[in-house]
Amino acid sequence: MSVSTKDVDLTFQGVGQKAGIEVWRIENSQPVAVPESSYGKFLTRESYMILKTNASKRGTFRYDIHYWIGKDASEDEAEVAAIKTLELDKVLGGRSVQYRELQGYETERFLSCFKPCIMPEESERREHKNRMFVCKGKHVVRIQEVPCARSSLTHDAVFIFDSKNKIFQFNGLNTSIQERAKALDVVKYINETYHESNCKIAAIEDGRLMGDAEAGEFWGFFGGFAPLPRKTTVNEAQSTDEIPIQLFCVKKGEAERVPADSLTKKLLQTHNCYLLDCGSEIYVWMGRSTSMQERKSANKVAEEYLRGQDRPKSIIIRMSEFFETVSFRSKFDSWPQLSDELAPQDGRGKVAALLKRGGLDVKGLIKNAPEEEEEEELQSYIDCSGALEVWRVNGQEKSLLADTDQSKFYTGDCYIFQYTYTGEGQEESLIGTWIGKESVKEDMDSALSQANKMVESIKFLATQARVYEGNEPFLFYAIFQSFMVLKGGLSNGYKNYISEKGLPDETYKEDGIALFRVQGSGPENMQSIQVDPVASSLNSSYCYILHKDSLVFTWKGSQTSVEDHELADRQLDVIKPDMQTRVCKERAESDEFWEILGGRTEHATQKIPRETERDPHLFSCILSKEENLRVTEIYHFNQDDLMTEDIYILDCHTEIFLWVGQEVNTKDKTQALTIGEKYLECDVLLVGLFLQTPIFIIFEGSEPPFFTRFFKWDPKKSAMHGNSFQRRLAIIKDGGLSTMNLKRKKRAPVFGGRSASEKPQRSRSVSFGSDRPRARGRSPAFNALASKFGNPVVRNLSTPPALLSKLSSSGSSGGGGSGGGGGGSLDTSKILSKSKAIASLTASFDKPTREKLLPRSVKVNTSPTAKFESNSRVNVIPMSSRRYSPTIKEDSKENEADTDEGLTFYPYDRLTTSSTDPAPDIDVTRREIYLSKSEFRERFNMTKEAFYKMPKWRQNKMKTSLKLF
Repeated sequence: MSVSTKDVDLTFQGVGQKAGIEVWRIENSQPVAVPESSYGKFLTRESYMILKTNASKRGTFRYDIHYWIGKDASEDEAEVAAIKTLELDKVLGGRSVQYRELQGYETERFLSCFKPCIMPEESERREHKNRMFVCKGKHVVRIQEVPCARSSLTHDAVFIFDSKNKIFQFNGLNTSIQERAKALDVVKYINETYHESNCKIAAIEDGRLMGDAEAGEFWGFFGGFAPLPRKTTVNEAQSTDEIPIQLFCVKKGEAERVPADSLTKKLLQTHNCYLLDCGSEIYVWMGRSTSMQERKSANKVAEEYLRGQDRPKSIIIRMSEFFETVSFRSKFDSWPQLSDELAPQDGRGKVAALLKRGGLDVKGLIKNAPEEEEEEELQSYIDCSGALEVWRVNGQEKSLLADTDQSKFYTGDCYIFQYTYTGEGQEESLIGTWIGKESVKEDMDSALSQANKMVESIKFLATQARVYEGNEPFLFYAIFQSFMVLKGGLSNGYKNYISEKGLPDETYKEDGIALFRVQGSGPENMQSIQVDPVASSLNSSYCYILHKDSLVFTWKGSQTSVEDHELADRQLDVIKPDMQTRVCKERAESDEFWEILGGRTEHATQKIPRETERDPHLFSCILSKEENLRVTEIYHFNQDDLMTEDIYILDCHTEIFLWVGQEVNTKDKTQALTIGEKYLECDVLLVGLFLQTPIFIIFEGSEPPFFTRFFKWDPKKSAMHGNSFQRRLAIIKDGGLSTMNLKRKKRAPVFGGRSASEKPQRSRSVSFGSDRPRARGRSPAFNALASKFGNPVVRNLSTPPALLSKLSSSGSSGGGGSGGGGGGSLDTSKILSKSKAIASLTASFDKPTREKLLPRSVKVNTSPTAKFESNSRVNVIPMSSRRYSPTIKEDSKENEADTDEGLTFYPYDRLTTSSTDPAPDIDVTRREIYLSKSEFRERFNMTKEAFYKMPKWRQNKMKTSLKLF
């Protein structure tokens, strides 16, 4: 694009230098900056320019320019806004995408810049007057002021009536919960903006009037209640779905049709401007070699074309070559991949040089992007010292692996893993599948199915992951810490497959020839990948371990570091722990080394590239009955965009996350993985996503930090219950307390395996299967007995805190109870007799559960009094309003030293995880408590009391070093 001083408006000096929004209003044919306090306020008689600067993870800036035209704005000002937008794009180096926004027909991308809504007004408001708005939209809200009359109301929309002292929201009968929830955001905005948060809020349900004083007050503004007519919404906008896509070349102020059987990138020439008519929107593509005059002419042609087609409301989107949008590229049958680095970077520099020669200030104009920071270090975002269990899948069965084999995966097999870690105030679980490259479909389907059932059995409280070999995320490596991939497989399906195909069995053998590539970033993230034992498998950027029978070599590539060498030494301890190795550096190998590899050949020198995380994109998605996936992108997203009734996809390129709301039905929850796989097939962003990209399924209320990092996250919002509308209404009225879910601390269940005495744990938790009887659950016998003492309808008999709280009180009782007494004193003797009777009967129900919580060697008091106290202590805990807790806490004082009374002490050698004669019937998560005081002090160099005062992580670290954890 050619540059001249007359093309550059000096108003735009230094713009686009930081992420955010900048706004100008057109006054006297010139852009005038709008103060930040007035952002989002639009007058219907004006035209505006809005620059949205987005900072990418790679350090570059992306620009969206919107020019908004009010319905009463003059044509001259609208034309000035369109031209000045092109000049602003020139200042930004031609890197922006420009959108024409007509009042009432704005794009969702524009509206999302001013959440929750924009409210164009005819003039500045001086005093309050009653107003009514119609609100539409599930993801962004489009509002329009309508007459304050009953005739404006319909069953098909949400209406907001803004009176002086109260704001009413009328929910049409046919509106969705999501539309009602989004409209509440507008109510809150009106209250804060125009009433200084002093207005009361009322929600009016269409057709509901009986006993509702607020409904009566609302209808009083319209002369009283009257039924609304059963009319359907008429879409006044012209349908553009049937208009075929057409490409036009702009020449000499005219649009000439480009004849083509299919649309390809080659049709677009860099010295021309083109129009692409897609019906609801028309794109203006501007080649890099076109002049400013040619671009202005192309914009004018586009507007005249739409007027000639009687489609003046269609969206106009303009973009320069190399900066095309995904939606534009998706219209073409073929479009080559273009990385950000290949795009020209000199546009702003040319403009800056021109201004500088004219003696003008160019500060902030030369800089095209913020200085690049050092590459961000990968993080796991969760505690990686938790408990890990791994199963190998064999057909429809799965077998638990021993600790020593947990990190050794075969490429011909599939695995299920469960990782339990400490979250914020509770234990969380990650259940995932790892699918080997050579695994058979039967094992793959079985692994995914069994993992789904594990997650479903614990009421979707765990995060689920699907991981393919070669595409493991950093989090996976951090959990396993030392990870090894071996050739071949052990499952029957794999063995049968290679037998039927006549393929050799390459399953790893410790005494055979094997070559391992060592990779990773440190001791807590290192891998050994078995590769073909040939010289071409070597790479100068890695270290390798080669073994044949009793011979072991460590090969160090010429581009490896000291840290790489340390990783190789550590992995050698895993692969061949008791054997001497011969170290050979690249270009100094022995003949024996090359002989094992079959001779010297050329090999790679550069590190194997890994995909890097990109800017996240959020999509709302729906899977139809025909299993067709529809996605809608949500721009400039935040936590409030996640509606509990829906499923969303967060795409950051290296992984995709599916967020599933609590109110999604169970059938759709089980289809979350299918939705993720469909999304990968569609490649919505046209960035070449791999079908093997890791998928994480996140269930509302159990969001892990590696998901919430993409938001400014408030955990209280995900702890609420009710639908989206109920939650937002509660937040407005009482801060959300009425819908707060008082979650109990939960323990992640372990799905079977070895006995506790056989398996050392990396966590101090004790967990049980989802079929464990709940201590506070009501059996039929309990209900039958309880019904004798009172009316079961009056209160929940599984939650007797109210009963127990009155044992020592003598106050009056109101309502409740079968006696129905009004204000008499409470007869505690009767209550005690009833409670003892219940406790005596239910003690046998709860006894097995209680015994599981204590080491078997501890003497337990089983007296009736103790049973009564135990049951009382369990029952006074209030029930969680929604969440199901599949496990329970081992001891409310697990961080305090236990008394030695009643414990059977064992020698240290019998308590270690590697003991050949392990002590029987002990709690393997607290082995240290079975040491005598003297031996405990000898081993830990401190008393038990001092030990239990330390943080849990320090306790675990000391126990691990002593093989007691």
